[in-house]
Amino acid sequence: QPSEVGVILRFGKFIKTTPPGLHFKLPLGIEKAIPVPVEKVYTSEFGFRTQSAGIKTVYSQKSYDGESLMLTGDLNVLDIEWVVQFKIKDPVMTLFNVRNVDKTIRDISESVMRSIVGNYAFNEVLTTQRININNLAQAEMQKILDTYKIGIQIVKIKLQDVNPPKQVKAAFNEVNQAKQEREKLTLTKAERKILRNMIE
Repeated sequence: QPSEVGVILRFGKFIKTTPPGLHFKLPLGIEKAIPVPVEKVYTSEFGFRTQSAGIKTVYSQKSYDGESLMLTGDLNVLDIEWVVQFKIKDPVMTLFNVRNVDKTIRDISESVMRSIVGNYAFNEVLTTQRININNLAQAEMQKILDTYKIGIQIVKIKLQDVNPPKQVKAAFNEVNQAKQEREKLTLTKAERKILRNMIE
C-alpha cells in the first residue's frame, strides 16, 4: 500500500526493504514479505483512554492514577494526562530490535515525564511551563529511543490536562477562588491615593 514498505525475509533472515507498489517474492516459504505502515501516526494516551472518538468523544471511566499522579519539584502531587504520537522511521529496527513497541514507548514516556515534572514547581506545571515540558519530553524521549535503536520517531508530545488530584481538587478550587476575590478587594496604590484624597 502507498503508506507501507515491505520488509523482505529470506529463510527468516532480513535481506531488503521494498517501496510501495507491485513486487514479486520467491514462493514456497523461501521469502516472506512483512508490510510495515511507515506513514501511520500512532497515539498512546496516558492518564486516560478514549473509548470512541467523534463529535462527542467517550472516555473510559476507569482510573489511571498509577501512570498520571506525579510528584513536582516542590513536593506537591499533580494528576497529569498526556498524549504521545509516533511513527515508524526504520521498519527493520522496529521489527527486530524491540519485542513490544507500545510497551517500550509507554515505559520510556512515563519515566521521562516524571523526571521532567519533578524539576518544576506545582504552579509552573499547572500554568506557565506546559509548552516547555512538551518540548523537553519530546527531545528526551527521542534521544532515548535513538539510543535503543528501535526505529521510532516521536511526532508530538502534548499535555492534555493538568489538575490537582481528585481528592484535593475541590479544596484547591476554593483556595484559588478566595485568592481571586482577595485580588478584587485589594486596592492598588493609585486607588488608595485617590481614596485618601477624597477622605481628606
